[in-house]
Amino acid sequence: MKIPKELNTFCPHCKKHTLHSVSLYKKGKERASSWGARRQARRKLGYGGQKFPELVRTAKTTKKATLRIKCKTCNKEVMRKGMRLRKAEISN
Repeated sequence: MKIPKELNTFCPHCKKHTLHSVSLYKKGKERASSWGARRQARRKLGYGGQKFPELVRTAKTTKKATLRIKCKTCNKEVMRKGMRLRKAEISN
């Protein structure tokens, strides 16, 4: 699905409708030494292996695309959950 590069929507900081630039949110790289990763490694130590059952097949075929909208007047960014779609593309 094609998403417009700019859209006019409500800005919670300006408290009015302004023009926003749109980009797709992409998750950053996870830290190997984060608390969750260290905890998971500790749980998997020794006999027994995996703490929770590993997911064999996924139920969903699509993910919800998250949009990052940036206000053109105050330059504040807001995340907006998009709809389920196979591929999101930002167009002119």
